Amino acid sequence: MIPDDVVERVREQADIVQVIGEHVKLKRVGTSYRGPCPFHQGKDANFSVSPKGGYHCFVCHEKGDVFTFVQKRLGLDFVGAVKYVGEKAGVEVTEVSRSRDAGPDPRERFWEINAAAADWFSRALWGDAGAAAREYLEGRDFGRDLAERFGLGFAPRGEGLREHMESLGYDVATLATAGLYVVREEGEDPRPRFRNRLIFPIYDAQGRVIAFGGRVIGPSEPKYLNSPESPTFQKSHTLYGLNWAKQPIRRDDRVMLVEGYFDCVRLMAAGIETVVAPMGTALTDAQADLIRKYTSNAFLLYDSDEAGLKATFRNADVLLKQSCKVLVVSLPEGEDPDTYVRRHGREGLERQVAAAIDVFERKIQILQVGGWFADLRRKRVALDRLLPTLLAAADPITRSLYVARAAEVVGVTVEVLEREIRNVRGEGRPQEAVRREPDSRQGASVPGPSGTRRPRAQPAAPAERELLRVLLHRRQNVERVVERVGPASFRDATLAQILTAMVDAPDAPLDTIATALDDDGVAVLNQLTAQDGGLDDPARVIEDCIAVLQRRELGDQIDDIDRELPLASDMDKDKLVSEKQELMRQIRELGGNRWKTFGGARP
Repeated sequence: MIPDDVVERVREQADIVQVIGEHVKLKRVGTSYRGPCPFHQGKDANFSVSPKGGYHCFVCHEKGDVFTFVQKRLGLDFVGAVKYVGEKAGVEVTEVSRSRDAGPDPRERFWEINAAAADWFSRALWGDAGAAAREYLEGRDFGRDLAERFGLGFAPRGEGLREHMESLGYDVATLATAGLYVVREEGEDPRPRFRNRLIFPIYDAQGRVIAFGGRVIGPSEPKYLNSPESPTFQKSHTLYGLNWAKQPIRRDDRVMLVEGYFDCVRLMAAGIETVVAPMGTALTDAQADLIRKYTSNAFLLYDSDEAGLKATFRNADVLLKQSCKVLVVSLPEGEDPDTYVRRHGREGLERQVAAAIDVFERKIQILQVGGWFADLRRKRVALDRLLPTLLAAADPITRSLYVARAAEVVGVTVEVLEREIRNVRGEGRPQEAVRREPDSRQGASVPGPSGTRRPRAQPAAPAERELLRVLLHRRQNVERVVERVGPASFRDATLAQILTAMVDAPDAPLDTIATALDDDGVAVLNQLTAQDGGLDDPARVIEDCIAVLQRRELGDQIDDIDRELPLASDMDKDKLVSEKQELMRQIRELGGNRWKTFGGARP
C-alpha cells in the first residue's frame, strides 16, 4: 500500500488541470476549465475541472478527484493512479507493507506541537512581555487585526514556552526535534531557539503550522532566524504564504515573489493575494517546481537595491529552467514592497506590475546604463552576465528570442553566440560560468548571476577548507591572511560566510561568531573546530593554501582571456596573448603549473 501522507502529498502537488488537460481539450472559463466530457463522448463543454481539485460533468454526472479521473480514464487501480499522478507531480511514490491500523502519520505529533507553540506565541504577543514587539509592529503600521489574521506572535526570553509545552505532555527532547529548542553542545541544557523575536508561523499548503520565522526585536543578529529542518519542515521545498495564495495564483494565473515575511503579508493585506516568499533565501529548484504547478507567469518583486537585483536575476534563472515567463517589477530607488504598498496601496503597486518587463531585457537595460557594451573587454564581461539566463531558458521560443537579442546588443552573430553556449555546456561548467565580477569603479555595478563575485554553488576546495580550519585554531593570523585572500576569493559560500564573520568580529569568541551564521555555517564551523590536527607548522600550511588560491585566481583570469579571444580583432588578440603569457609567468613564480593543487585535488 501507499502511505496516507504520500497520497496526500501527491494530491497537494498534482495539477489536476494539467493531468486532465492531457486527455481533454480544456478552455478556461472564469475560475474553472471547460471541455467535452471524455466519459460520455460529449461534444459540448459540459465537463468542468476546478483547479481546487475536482471535476464534474453536468450531463452524465461523472465526478471525482485527480485519482478518480486517472482510474476511470486509464483503467488503473488506486495504487497505479497515485503512482501515475505522482510521476506527473514529481513526487516519488513507493509502496510499503503497512496496515491501515498501523497508526497515524508520524508528523501529526509535530503538527500538534507547532500549533500549540503558535498559540502560545500569539498570546505572548498580546501579554505584558510583548510590549516591545507590539511597539515595533505599530511602527510598521501593523495593527492587531492584521497580526492575528496571519498568526503573528512573540517569543520572549525565559522558559515560558518550555513550561507550557511540558504541561501539555511534550518533553524538551521532542521540542528540540521539532526545532523549538537548541542543544549547542553535548551535556548543555537545551535553550529556546527563538528569544526576543517577533514570530511568523510558517504553514504548509494545507494550512498546518510546520515551522517558524523569527524577527529579532532590538539590535542583535541574525535579524531573521528560521526553524531548522524537522520532520515537518523542509525549507527548500516550502514557500511562505502558499497556503493563502495557491488558489488566487491559479485563479489569476500569476505569482508574485517577494523576499520576506513583511513584504508578503503587507501585499496580501492590501488585496494582492498571489504573493509568496522563499523566506529570504535563494529560490530552489523544488520551490520553482512548486510554483510551476500553479502558474507559469512569475513577477519578481524584490528590493530596489543591488542585493535585490542580484536576488532577482538569480531566482529568475531558476524559474526559467521551469519554462516560466519571468517579469521584473522595478520599484523606485529606496523602496521595498512593504513600504511601497503602505504609501501607494494596491492600485499603485498594480501600476508597477503592469509596467513590468522581461527579466532578460531588464538585465540588458542595467548593462547598457553601466556602459558595458562600450568596448571589447566590457562586452565580454557583459556577455558573461547574460549567459546564465541564456542557458537557463528552457522554453525554446524564449531562448531563441534571448539569443537573438543578446547577439544584437553585444554585436556578434547568432551563430557565434550559439557556439559559445555550446562550449559552456560542453565543458560541463556550472550555469554560473562567470569568473569575474565587473569593477564597479568602471560604471554601474552589474549583478552577477549568483549575486557574488564568483560562483558559489561548488564543493569546498581543499585549500579553502584547510586555510579556514587553521585560521579558526590560530585566530591571530586572520588579519594578515585577508590582506592577501579574503572571503571574495572563496568559492564555497559557507566557508566564505564563516571567514566574513571572523573578519567582522576578530576578537569575538566562536560561539558569538556562530550567531552570525546560518545552520549550514554552524555545522561546518563545528566540524572545523573539532579538527585540531596538523597544526605544528601553521605558517607553512597558510602559505601553501594562499598559493593555491592565488594560482586559481590567475587561472581564472586566463580563462577570461580565452573567452575574449573569439570576439577580438587581430590587434587585440596580440595584446590578450601577451597578458596571458604574463599570467602564466606569475603562476610559475608561485611554484607550480596552472592547475597545481592542494591535497591532490583541483582547487
